[in-house]
Amino acid sequence: MKVIENISELITIPNDGRHPKRGEGMRDLGIIRNVNLWIEDGKVLRITREMPDRVDEKIDARGKVVMPSFVDPHTHPVFSGYRDFELSLKISGKTYQDILKSGGGIFYTVDRTREASEDELFRESSKRIEYMIKHGTLAAESKSGYGLDLENELKILKVIRRLSREYPITLVPTFLLHVVPRKREEGDYVLEMIDALDTLKRYAVNVDVFCDKGAFSSQWTEIFLKKAREKGFNLKMHADELEYIGCSSLINKLDFISMDHLIKTPDEVIVEMSRKDTVAVLLPGTPFTLLEDKYANARKFIDNNVPVAVGTDLNPNCYTESMQEIIALSIYKMRMSVEEAITASTYNAAFATGVQDRYGSIGEGKEANLLILDIPSYTHLGYHFGVNLVSDIVWKGELI
Repeated sequence: MKVIENISELITIPNDGRHPKRGEGMRDLGIIRNVNLWIEDGKVLRITREMPDRVDEKIDARGKVVMPSFVDPHTHPVFSGYRDFELSLKISGKTYQDILKSGGGIFYTVDRTREASEDELFRESSKRIEYMIKHGTLAAESKSGYGLDLENELKILKVIRRLSREYPITLVPTFLLHVVPRKREEGDYVLEMIDALDTLKRYAVNVDVFCDKGAFSSQWTEIFLKKAREKGFNLKMHADELEYIGCSSLINKLDFISMDHLIKTPDEVIVEMSRKDTVAVLLPGTPFTLLEDKYANARKFIDNNVPVAVGTDLNPNCYTESMQEIIALSIYKMRMSVEEAITASTYNAAFATGVQDRYGSIGEGKEANLLILDIPSYTHLGYHFGVNLVSDIVWKGELI
């Protein structure tokens, strides 16, 4: 028996396990003060002020906060080639299209990812996974998308599988239809990837499409996603980040576990999303690193009862593994309350990732995947930013 004792604040995130939280429900953290947490066989046995007769290990959380581990619902963790050189170009006023034309951008990453072996990609990506874990993320949706052909997309997905087996983290693999490869027609590439869905199904449980201006059209996105649904994939979509071209309106035709970015989403789509369990995954790190002023309108989504999650969008252009940093940006840039940001980075993020049965909340009988934060109250999340507030991590009931 393991006991985390003297917990000043325990964040449980009450939920029904079947639906993401929305509206006022996102503010209910289910806080219990001055309590002990019993853990046995990797699961939470009891939440009580009592102590068991037999204790094998005690963890003192006096003056600290215990909460569910973070779940990152949108990451691109496997790639080769940093793009730090682009930052000075962005600061000087160069647009993304300018950088792309000068040899930077996504195709810079694609070229280097293609050149790297599976082992090289594993070594490069391992450091990112280690940072994620140290900062409290124990589950993450993880996309391919920097291969742009079947061979290299499979290489990335195989690395994601290896990382999930090697480290104390659950990585949920997603095949991403990212952009049209150079010298290819959109339709030809989409049809090629449709033909590859049976092969991809061995390595990915989700599919995602970057549906936006300069990426994939809503028409070809719909064709691909309908075929993927027939094969049993969960559906996700990058939508309305750059422009609204009808992508998020596919909510009327398809069931998504999440739609992501949603910076330019029209009001009528937000109303439709409020009727479904599709999670709006908002990614404030992306406009932050693009030096843009317009962020997703989190308040409009939440106030219209759309379930909201937040994620890092970890990639070579938005290079952060820290969900703590994303909580701060969600509060300061998207006007989310700290309670909403915590729910968005735990339970709703778990729902958007498909791991809500194991992650995202703390309750008796649930797997013990949790964090001990060295802060006097949960209200210091976002308020105290730029440092790692995690003092201890418990994964499957064990300190790591």
